[in-house]
Amino acid sequence: MASSPQPPLLPTEIAAAALREHAEVAAALPPLLPTIAELATRLVETLRRDGRVLLCGNGGSAADAQHLAAELVGRFLCDRRPFPALALTTDTSILTAVANDIGYMEVFARQVLALGRPGDLLIAISTSGNSPSVLRAAEAARQQGLMVAGLTGRTGGRLRPLCDLCLCVPSEATPRIQEMHILIGHILCDVAERTLGEVER
Repeated sequence: MASSPQPPLLPTEIAAAALREHAEVAAALPPLLPTIAELATRLVETLRRDGRVLLCGNGGSAADAQHLAAELVGRFLCDRRPFPALALTTDTSILTAVANDIGYMEVFARQVLALGRPGDLLIAISTSGNSPSVLRAAEAARQQGLMVAGLTGRTGGRLRPLCDLCLCVPSEATPRIQEMHILIGHILCDVAERTLGEVER
């Protein structure tokens, strides 16, 4: 006799499971604190030298790149000078021209080669660590003399060895990894704003 199908989960059950998973992954982040602190320090040093922060990613990670660039250029929690940050995901003319004429794999790398300078910082975001366009951006950044920081998940994938610092969220679930990336990004913004904002006010 065939077993009867399981009833669908209620919205409250789905929400409770998501909150539980989120809390479990967040609780596993403390071992990353030294690397988060090191990246925050390097971010502050970059901004103090008038270096730029370039960010890239695809899909949800593109949205994260734009979110963090907006916090740095605009404000996070307090008024201060704008910090030079640029998400390489926003110029549709550049993205489509490079994708059409050269190949999508080069859409971020081409911008890194055009805009990046030694001493700048690239924050490369990929939940798997294996996004080809993000890998190429990291390679181009190293070629240009930029520091490369990775925000990834799982084991870090092929991005990890291309990074000076790599933050691998210990999860296999893409939504949970993305949530932790924004948390880490907010910590970076908070440190930069508290450190440089206090000096400049």
